[in-house]
Amino acid sequence: MSKDYLKYTISYNYEQRLAQYDIKGSIAHSKMLAKQGIISNKEMEKIHSGLLSVLKEIEDKKFIWKPELEDIHMNIEFRLTEIIGEIGSKLHTARSRNDQISLDMRMYVKDLNIQAINGLSKLIKTIVKLSEQNSDIIVPGYTHMQRAQPILISHHLLAYAEMFLRDIDRFLDSLKRVDVMPLGSGALAGLPYELDREYVADELGFSQISTNSIDAVSDRDFILDYSYASSTTMMHISRLSEEIILWSSDEFGFCNLGENFTTWSSIMPQKRNPDFAELARGKTGRVYGDLFRLFTILKGLPLAYNRDMQEDKEGFFDIADTLNTTLAIFSDMTNSMTFNKSKMYTAVEQSYVLATDIADYLVSKSVPFRQAHKIVSEMTDFCIKQNKFFNQLELSDYQKFSDKFEKDIFDITPLFSINKRNTYGGTSEEQVQNNISNIKTRLSKIEKQII
Repeated sequence: MSKDYLKYTISYNYEQRLAQYDIKGSIAHSKMLAKQGIISNKEMEKIHSGLLSVLKEIEDKKFIWKPELEDIHMNIEFRLTEIIGEIGSKLHTARSRNDQISLDMRMYVKDLNIQAINGLSKLIKTIVKLSEQNSDIIVPGYTHMQRAQPILISHHLLAYAEMFLRDIDRFLDSLKRVDVMPLGSGALAGLPYELDREYVADELGFSQISTNSIDAVSDRDFILDYSYASSTTMMHISRLSEEIILWSSDEFGFCNLGENFTTWSSIMPQKRNPDFAELARGKTGRVYGDLFRLFTILKGLPLAYNRDMQEDKEGFFDIADTLNTTLAIFSDMTNSMTFNKSKMYTAVEQSYVLATDIADYLVSKSVPFRQAHKIVSEMTDFCIKQNKFFNQLELSDYQKFSDKFEKDIFDITPLFSINKRNTYGGTSEEQVQNNISNIKTRLSKIEKQII
C-alpha cells in the first residue's frame, strides 16, 4: 500500500491514549491463556514482562510508532515480539482486534465516567460553599429575563447543584452500562477455545461479561451514553456561563470573577472579558457536534464490526478532553466569584418583584385571586407612570386601589417574601439550608458508591 493510501487508514496517532488499557487487557488475557493451558506459565511471564517494557517505552515517549502497522494493537504486539521473540506472537491467540478494541474502549470509558463524577462532585461542593458564604444575599429571580420574585442567591446557585447532581446520575448509569467485559467474543462469532471469560472480567474489574458476541464487537452505545451525559453536563455549564457573563456585565454588576478568569482587550484597556465562561459556552456546541458525529457514523452500520467504527474515537476523545478541562476550570472559576450584595438588593428594591406577595396579601383579606391579580396589575401600571416602586407608596396610595389594604401591607419586604415561600424546595432561608444539607448527604453517598 502506498504511503498516501496508508495515511487514510492509520489510527495509532490518536489511539495512543488507549495504550495503557490495551496492555492491561493483554496482561489479563495472557494470564487467562496460561490458566487454561493454552500457553505455558513461562510464556505468560515473558509476555507480561515484555508488555510492561513496552508500556514504559510509551510512557517515557521512547516508543517508535510504525505507520505501516496502522493501530496501537499491532504496534504494541510487534514491539513485544521484538523484545521477547516469537513468544510474543502467541498473545493474540483467542482474540480479535474487534473484541480487543471494544475492551480497550470500555476500560477507558469506565475511567472517564469516574473522572466526570469526581469533577462534578468538586464543582457541586464549590457551589455549595459559595451558597453558604452568601446565604444572606437577596437577588431578583427572573422569568423571561424579567425580574419576577425575590429569591436568595443561594437558592439560585443550588439550582445548578441540582442539575449537576442529575448529571452525576447520568454518568453513574453510563458507568453501569459500560461495565461489561467483551473479550472472548472474537471477530464476531466467539472462539474455539476453552476460555475463562469470567476470570478476565474479574482481573480487569468488570462486573459481568457480554452475552452476545456479535453485539459485543459492534456495540458503541456505551460511548453514546457517556457522550450524551457529557453533552447534557456541558449544556448545564453553558447555562451557568451565560448567567455569569450577564451578571458580570456593567448592566447587571451582580458579580466579579477572579483575575485568572478574565482577559483584557487588545485595544480597550478598561475591558475585563469573561472569556473562560464564553469559551465554555462555545465549547458546548463543539461537544454536541461530536455527539451527533458519532450518531451519524453508527446509524447505517450492518452487524457486526465495520471499519467505520474506527471513526468513533477522535470526536469522542474531544468530548472527554473538553468536558474534563471545562469541569476543572469551572470549579476554580466559580470559587473565584464574588457578589455585589448592594447592587443585587438595589435590583430587588427598584422593581416590582413583590407584586405577587401583594396579591397574596389581598387574598388573605378574602379578595379572590383573579381580582387581586387585576388590582396589583393596575397598581404596577400606576407606579410605572409615576416613576415609583411599591416601597415608595403611602398607605393612601394603596387604598386607592382597594380598601382591603391596611398598615400591615408594609410588613411585606423582600426577606418576608422569601421566608413565606417555605414549601419544600422553596427559597426560604430554612428550605435553602435544608437543600444544602440534602445535597451534602447525596454527594457523600455518591462518593462512597464510586470508591
